[in-house]
Amino acid sequence: MTQHVNMNATQKHTHLIKTEAKRLGFLSCGISKAAFLEEEAPRLENWLKNNMHGQMHYMENHFDKRLDPTKLVEGSKSVISLLYNYYPSQQQKSHSYKLSKYAYGTDYHFVIKDKLKKLLHFITEKIGEVHGRAFVDSAPVLDKAWAAKSGLGWIGKHSNLITRQVGSFYFIAELILDIELNYDQPTTDHCGSCTACIDACPTQAIVESHIVDGSKCISYFTIELKNEIPTAVKGQFEDWMFGCDICQDVCPWNRFSKPHNEPLFHPHPDLLSMTKKDWEEITQDIFQNIFKKSAVKRTKFNGLKRNIEFLKD
Repeated sequence: MTQHVNMNATQKHTHLIKTEAKRLGFLSCGISKAAFLEEEAPRLENWLKNNMHGQMHYMENHFDKRLDPTKLVEGSKSVISLLYNYYPSQQQKSHSYKLSKYAYGTDYHFVIKDKLKKLLHFITEKIGEVHGRAFVDSAPVLDKAWAAKSGLGWIGKHSNLITRQVGSFYFIAELILDIELNYDQPTTDHCGSCTACIDACPTQAIVESHIVDGSKCISYFTIELKNEIPTAVKGQFEDWMFGCDICQDVCPWNRFSKPHNEPLFHPHPDLLSMTKKDWEEITQDIFQNIFKKSAVKRTKFNGLKRNIEFLKD
């Protein structure tokens, strides 16, 4: 009898969480059992061993925590994965220096963290004594692996998560909780024989299916790399000055991308109208004005200037 009651409580809690996640604006919500990521362990080890993280030394830290959520949240039983759309309704001028679409508006860390806190508050209010932590791409959590495990999509050949109905232009976030919930099943891979992303990458960063050499990626050079960009890659960036969306732009599944409804992700109007010349003449004040709360602040004014100088003919 007790077992039956627990089953119903678990189902009820799962339904409550998924309904509230939708109400808060998340595209979808999937849940996995919190356990060691056995398949990911050797992949991560090889990736680090082959120095595919370049100067992203933080990737070497917390190896165990990256693979085991119970080391991040004591007694954790469930990993809730959430997707949040950022595909814009308007894009930059075609002949301008380009920013990754995720960086158009307010820094996603703030926007999504706020929603995760609301969801966590809702859970403790409705379910009771639940302990957990919220993660948005800022802690050692392998978010794409968890989202795939939770059935929210599959990992594409470019190593991003892809979902049949919506493509891949979304953020992934997690709540790791110490309660049992109903767990979802992984979905199947629908990349087939397509190699559009591999063929389109101008720096050949996708070295083979599902393996991206981070140290060759345009996003790495324009955001993570703090030194000068090597001259060996001059002329290969296709005008990307912050991040790069090429492997997603060419993916056939992104035909299904629909514009987001998040006002905070709308770009500063000037951003869409700026020409190459405007970017080349950007001042600290204009930078502050356009990117006041943006993820572009990661590269700072000098970093963006360095990238633009590198792109100039």
